[in-house]
Amino acid sequence: MGKTIHDFTVRTIDGQTKSLGDYAGKVLLVVNVASECGYTPQYAGLQALHEAYARQGFAVLGFPANDFGAQEPGTEADIKAFCTKNYGVTFDMFAKVRVKGEGMEPLFGWLQSAESNPKFGGAIKWNFGKFLVGKTGEVLARFEHKIEPTSADLKAAVEKAIAS
Repeated sequence: MGKTIHDFTVRTIDGQTKSLGDYAGKVLLVVNVASECGYTPQYAGLQALHEAYARQGFAVLGFPANDFGAQEPGTEADIKAFCTKNYGVTFDMFAKVRVKGEGMEPLFGWLQSAESNPKFGGAIKWNFGKFLVGKTGEVLARFEHKIEPTSADLKAAVEKAIAS
């Protein structure tokens, strides 16, 4: 079996090291987020998804990135304060990462690779790209930035993944 999301280690928004293996058995929605983007209001939908499905083994993982339009210029502390104050975010947030180009976070290299993720690979187009990951760590679906977190298609995919 190839690598899964559970093989990666990342930094939390508070600077702690976190193994994504800690999420084994959960359905995940991995999202590259930004605080100064036209899609920033999607934080509300991500929080709603988190609240609706967390008890069923679902987690949203937010990864701030400043790669598109420099729309995430703040520090981790700034980002955490913004998300908490403006959107009541309680889902897991991580340290700011690069999701494209030199210095790309290895997790996002894996998510976008056509080799490791043949069905859903390809470059992230903008902030709020979403990867749905199954309980065993494989990518099940991908939703582009324009797809609202509370859309019927995304919710149906989450529910199907939780049920499987």
